[in-house]
Amino acid sequence: MSDALGPLRRTGVAYQAGLLGGFTLIAAALLVMGDMATRETIALRKAEDLAASLSQVLPPAIHDNDLLEQPLILQDPEAAPVVVYRALRGLQVTGVAYRIDAAGYAGEIELILGLDAEGGVLGVRVLSHTETPGLGDKIELAKDDWILGFDGRSLDDPPAEGWAVKKDGGTFDQFSGATITPRAVIGAIRRGLAFFARHRDTLTVPAERTTADLVRRSAGDARGQDGAER
Repeated sequence: MSDALGPLRRTGVAYQAGLLGGFTLIAAALLVMGDMATRETIALRKAEDLAASLSQVLPPAIHDNDLLEQPLILQDPEAAPVVVYRALRGLQVTGVAYRIDAAGYAGEIELILGLDAEGGVLGVRVLSHTETPGLGDKIELAKDDWILGFDGRSLDDPPAEGWAVKKDGGTFDQFSGATITPRAVIGAIRRGLAFFARHRDTLTVPAERTTADLVRRSAGDARGQDGAER
């Protein structure tokens, strides 16, 4: 009797295994499709958020181009490759913006810095941070206007010693109970301005120059600056 039922049992086991495998494949396919759809949504949302932040540091009045189109990627001996968004009026560069990072009290602070063609600060905005609510989060414009204190500044304004909080003999206010955060942001902005100074010719060259030419010229600028400092 058991021998007669053996094939049936084997057939039943095979059927169940096949059914389970089919459900597994369907579930995997649905997960992949959902992941792809989510990635597209996330990418779109990030692009929208970036565009909104760029509009705050590169005012629409100074350009007639889509800021997200054809960004430059510059190699820098003192930092990772930097993606630069250019404000153009016709073919003339009227401003640039790029991300800068700071090591805050609770983790990395990501900001975007906008400059005019002369290297003056048009605006700085926080993109992300994990600073303490009620203390370090005053770097956000929604919480405090402290970040507006950099508008109009440049690498030489204030002088090098002025790029610090007042507690350290500098120009800029610190926060009550939170000095590390503003120190970090001030340092990041000054480094961002120094980056512009090293690559100014590349960043402000008229837009008809090709990207390949711009990258080659940037590398030459960096080597020349490095040699001059030595």
